[in-house]
Amino acid sequence: MNGLLSGIAAVVLTARLGSAQSTSGQGIEMDAIAAVILGGTSLSGGTGFVLPTVVGAMIMGIIDNILTLMNVNPHATSIVKGSVVLIAVLVDKKVKDLSAKAE
Repeated sequence: MNGLLSGIAAVVLTARLGSAQSTSGQGIEMDAIAAVILGGTSLSGGTGFVLPTVVGAMIMGIIDNILTLMNVNPHATSIVKGSVVLIAVLVDKKVKDLSAKAE
């Protein structure tokens, strides 16, 4: 399934850009991980759902677009995205700690 979806994504990206490069998707892994984390999937295990992950991907896309429109340095953009992921992980940890205390 992963190979099929990767192939479809490659065809769509090639059609959009009008060219193909072997490094086209390089560096996008952080955005994918951030989308999953923002979607509510815990890094310490558990289950995740598709719809919240799509919302997380939209949030990351909005952040990326805002920073691009503001003409922010790409290195600073990575720092902002990393900070968003860090905050999401800390909030997830805090929620798990509070739920464990409640039980």
